[in-house]
Amino acid sequence: MKASESVAYNVKRLRVKAGISQERLALDAGIDRTYVSRIERKAENCTVGILERLAEVVGCKITEFFDEPDGEEIPVLKSGRKRKVK
Repeated sequence: MKASESVAYNVKRLRVKAGISQERLALDAGIDRTYVSRIERKAENCTVGILERLAEVVGCKITEFFDEPDGEEIPVLKSGRKRKVK
């Protein structure tokens, strides 16, 4: 498996495990939310500096992003946005 595939899988896995939305992760890491989405979809290769920031936010070591995926399906986080009350 390619390193970029491992990174994509583990960024999402560790983000969901920490209970953090893409938007919150991006805000806390100082990057755009669409960039986080592109990383998780394997559409973007990020730098080591970005991985360091992401690791700090989710509370892991940067090396965890390179762990071989175990094939376990990642659950979907409940939406953080609330509906507007009329």
